[in-house]
Amino acid sequence: MWPYLPELLDRPVPRYTSYPTAAEFDAVEQGFHESGFDALAPAAAISLYVHIPFCEKICWYCGCNTGAANRAHRLTAYLDALHSEIETVSDRLGNQRPVTQIAFGGGSPNAIEPVDFVRLLDHLSIAFDAFGTRLSTELDPRSLTEEWMAVLGRAGFSHASLGVQTFDPHLQARIGRIQPTDRIKRAVDGLRANGVSSLNFDLMYGLPGQSCAMLAETLDQAIALRPDRIALFGYAHLPAMIKRQQRIDDSDMPDAKQRFDMAALGFELLASAGYIPIGFDHFGLPGDSLTQAYEAGDMRRNFQGFTDDPCDALIGLGASAISSFPDRLVQNEKNSGRYRMLASAHKLTAERGIVRSAADRRHGAVIESLLCRGEADISGLDLAGPMRSDFRRLQRLGLVEIDGDLIRMTADGRPYGRTIASRFDAYRAPKEKRFSSAI
Repeated sequence: MWPYLPELLDRPVPRYTSYPTAAEFDAVEQGFHESGFDALAPAAAISLYVHIPFCEKICWYCGCNTGAANRAHRLTAYLDALHSEIETVSDRLGNQRPVTQIAFGGGSPNAIEPVDFVRLLDHLSIAFDAFGTRLSTELDPRSLTEEWMAVLGRAGFSHASLGVQTFDPHLQARIGRIQPTDRIKRAVDGLRANGVSSLNFDLMYGLPGQSCAMLAETLDQAIALRPDRIALFGYAHLPAMIKRQQRIDDSDMPDAKQRFDMAALGFELLASAGYIPIGFDHFGLPGDSLTQAYEAGDMRRNFQGFTDDPCDALIGLGASAISSFPDRLVQNEKNSGRYRMLASAHKLTAERGIVRSAADRRHGAVIESLLCRGEADISGLDLAGPMRSDFRRLQRLGLVEIDGDLIRMTADGRPYGRTIASRFDAYRAPKEKRFSSAI
């Protein structure tokens, strides 16, 4: 279906949930975080993201900042610090601003007790005057109880994302995430019954020992459950950077061509089942809010991936959470112990970040537009001669069309979206190995 051009997939590239990417962040002083709040316009809307860095069981493939929720005092101490941070940030914001969304991620938010989650949501709603805002959360179906689903229903959650990854029991054992299919089905039925109107499945290809037939079976089972969105990610195997991945037997990892074939298969099966291809790895049913945003040209990309949240300001709460301000990106302290000390002392918890120059914002807008809309106006960029010739090469390969200052990805260019976008990344060195394969 797509032309296979391995030379374009050779170079690892970021997923571009921000620009500059987190790889460019550097250590910052406390005042750096303060200045981010100062840059917000008085009436600017904000979006909130809350990070819960705990899971009941740690999956071997996972690159998230998370730890085992096996010590009650660790969870209690973390939640106490998080409540302190909520007070500090809401006080620092001063006047109340509209809040478009509160999103919970991790880890697994349902690793904490439902009553603790309710207290956290109540505190956020009061501190930020965020009653009636859209609520979304990531969930681990292995530990999703009836009580948890009822709490989400009573609180009014409309969006949820389930970490499914694969339905194949053999592959689940290979990556340390065993979850019977009936448990996922119960989660889907329970969330639907409790009012979740937009349900996402996270699925993966490129897993150790995975074949196209295995992927097709997983996709068939997912389609039968009819989630509103499906995110089909290529597994990033980086055991040198992610130590828990060293537990995975990587002797039979799919090669680049097999991964490419899996991506193409996923596209074909999901599109034929009525899902609209969104961005480079997301699919949505007609009528879902993300699909509607994509079709209207309003879809955005931030640290939560593709989103229909229009906010330019995203406030991250919790260890390792990242905030996006108009002129800078700020990441909270990753180490949960140091995070607790700062937050409990009612200090802002920034550890790393970067100021976004005017050039960064122009390049970032082009990258986001390419990934979200498949085209971008490059008139504001100063492109060097070698870069221009690179784009002409992509044009000869049939991956992009260039009309004056408008660059547009073709249908054949879709699997190379991240690679094409990386041509506008002024920070990338040719031989970097910090990122995953483009497919």
